[in-house]
Formats: sequence, C-alpha cells, structure tokens
Amino acid sequence: MDRRLIAVFCFGIASGYPWVMISSALSAWLKEEGLSRSAIGLFGVMFVAYSINFLWSPLLDRIRPPFLGQRRGWIVITQLAISLCCVLMSRLTASEQLFNVALFGLLIAIFSATQDIAIDAFRIDVIGDNEKHKLSLASALATAGWWTGYGGLGAIPFFLADMPGWQWNEVYLVLGGIMLLLSCTAFFIPEPQTHRLQAQQQATQSYQALLGNSASPTMWQAISCWLLVTLVEPFRDFFKRNNVKLALSVLLFIFLFKIGEAFLGRMSIVFYKEIGFSNSDIGTYSKLLNWWVTIVFALIGGMVNIRYGIYRGLMIAGIAMAASNLMFAWMAQVGPNKVLFAAAVIVDGFTAAWSSVALVAFISLLCNKAFSASQYALMASLSTAGRTFMASASGFIVDGMGGNWSLFFILTALMVIPSLLFLRTIKDDVIRLEKGLART
Repeated sequence: MDRRLIAVFCFGIASGYPWVMISSALSAWLKEEGLSRSAIGLFGVMFVAYSINFLWSPLLDRIRPPFLGQRRGWIVITQLAISLCCVLMSRLTASEQLFNVALFGLLIAIFSATQDIAIDAFRIDVIGDNEKHKLSLASALATAGWWTGYGGLGAIPFFLADMPGWQWNEVYLVLGGIMLLLSCTAFFIPEPQTHRLQAQQQATQSYQALLGNSASPTMWQAISCWLLVTLVEPFRDFFKRNNVKLALSVLLFIFLFKIGEAFLGRMSIVFYKEIGFSNSDIGTYSKLLNWWVTIVFALIGGMVNIRYGIYRGLMIAGIAMAASNLMFAWMAQVGPNKVLFAAAVIVDGFTAAWSSVALVAFISLLCNKAFSASQYALMASLSTAGRTFMASASGFIVDGMGGNWSLFFILTALMVIPSLLFLRTIKDDVIRLEKGLART
C-alpha cells in the first residue's frame, strides 16, 4: 500500500510500453511489408538511444522543467512527445515511406530513453536512505511494470492487427492514445525530496575554487563551472565512491550480462512468424502469458534478492537465461507447437524478470541521489549498449546460418557464459557493496 511503490509500478508500465512501438509491433509491421530478416534486424540500431542516453542524462539532474518538479516534469514531457510521434506514424505507409517510419521510430527511442532516465532517477530518489531493503522491492515492481507495458499492453497491437479493417499504421494511433493515458500517473504522486541542490552547490563551490574564486566571475568561468558540475561531477563522484577498479569491473559485467537475451529478443517475433504462429498466437503467448509470468517472478525475484542477496540473484538468473534460450532451439526443431511455445515463454519470462530485478537493484545501490539520473543512466546504458550494437546483427547471423534457428538460439545461450565467469571474479565486491561495508 506504499503509494511510492505503486507509482514506481505505473512508471514501469510507461517505461516498457514504448518498446512495443519500436520493437515487437514494428518488427511485425515490417515483416508483413516483406522486409528481410537482415533489414528488420538493422532497425534495431534505433535502440542505440538507450545506449547513449547517459550523454544527456546530466541535464535531467540540473535543468528543472517549469511544472511538476525535476523528475515528474521530465517524465510528462517525454511521454507527450512519444504520443505525438505515434500519431505521426499512424499517417505513414511502411512500403512507401520507410525512411519516415524509421525516423519517427528513432524519435520514439530517443524520447523513451530520456523518459527512462527520469523514471529510474525517480525510483532511486523516492526510496529513503534508511530504506535500502526497499530497493529490491522497487526494482521488482519496476520490472513487473515494465513487462506489463511491454507484454500486457504489448498484446493489444497484435490483436488489433488481426481484426478486419485494421492496418498496422492505424494501430499506432491507439498506441499513442494509451501512452497519453499513462502520463496521468505523474499528477497523482508527489515529487521526491532529496539533497540534490545542496550537493550540487557544494560541487559548484569546489569548481569555482578550482577555476579561481572572484567576487564577480567572468561569463566563461560561470559557464565552465556549470558545465563541470553538470557533466563531470556525476561521473567523478561515481568513480570516487566506488574506486576506479571496482567501478570499471561493475561496468564491464553490466555490459556483458544480457547480450544473449538481446539477440534472442531482437529476432523472436520474426522467428514466431516464420515457423507459423499467427499474430493472435504471438499476442496471447509472447505478450499476455509472458506478462503474468514476468510479474510473478519479478516479485519472487525481489524477495529472493532480499533474503539471499543480489549476487546469488544475478548468478541464478544468468544460468536460467542460458537454459531458456535452449528452449527456443527446441521449439525451432518441433515447429508451431503451442504447448512448447507456452513452456518456452514461461521459462523465458522467469529469467527475464529475475535477471532484471537483480540488475536494477544492483545498479540502484551504486547511485548517489544527488546525481541519480546521470549515474543510473551511465550503468543502464552500458547494459543496453551490449544488447543494441551487437543484437542489431542478429538478422545477419541467422541468414549466415542459412536460417538455422536452432543453432542461432544455442549460440545465444553460450553468450551468457562470459558474464557469469566475470561475475564470479567480483563476487566479494558485490556482496560488500550490498552490505555497505568498506571497499578495498
């Protein structure tokens, strides 16, 4: 009944929902327009926005919108922009205006990646320093919300596309309307209170001293100081608090952890359609069933992280990710078997939820509230970078394997192993971070 956690869940829905617009729905639309696997895979390049959003994340820590506060204001601005892009996409025809479809898809990705910065910062800021145990709960609800947006609401376009008289571009008008409704959440929850301004003022004083204190600083000094506090201080603070060696180790693990899952996810809709499942089948199993499975296991994962620790949660999730990818290799051999489809979705939903909760809680633990938008975006964008840059080649890999889906999914299972080996090497540091002990 904690209103803050309910808001975290609702914002999680809004965070996952744009992925429907630029991932599953767009892939299905392009597939029906006759684009090749390689071409559809290349559309995944637009997800680069999630990989580089740390570049503009400091602005969300420093620039305050004129309404609703630092976090809620940015959330509403980006949600309105996403809705507008959907309305504009609803007026396009993919076969004749493919460039414009890609352009608006990229804009949705940019606004969505910016929305994620504000939402992640809200989740970290709203949990008090004396409530660290609630980080895993908030991560679980954020994950459950994300999959509600991506899986639950993500089923809607597939059901609409199978209805008589509906075209994929018209579906985007509905998607934009739903996004508009999701923006209402920000109006019913107070802005989190932090010591952000005090910390930024202290950093400003330090940089002013570095640049040379004066009663009337020059314009160059004032601009330089603002830029240093905005763009440099969040990252300097992160490496100082965690020490450079551990900080780099954590960033490398985050980069590697979900690469295999991303390769599978990028080609999953194409795979389902190629082996013979209908849009309604995909909506029922890949979206609705996966939605409920993910919610259940996200909550269980949050409780397990509280009881046994984030390290064990990450290790269990990584092993399960490899196993779930092998289920898809089995499905590629059997064909469009709905029972096996449901089983694969259940296992995949478990692994996606569990791994996301553990990873989100771990990243949140590392953030300073004074720069939560910048620091969380830095780490989260690295996780997305491995998935975005490499997974965009997934269509070429399938084509290079002659359309051998089983071999492709076995390869994605093997991609999990390097991250687990690396996680084992930083086990003590992860446990020490979680317990809040002194770091070496």
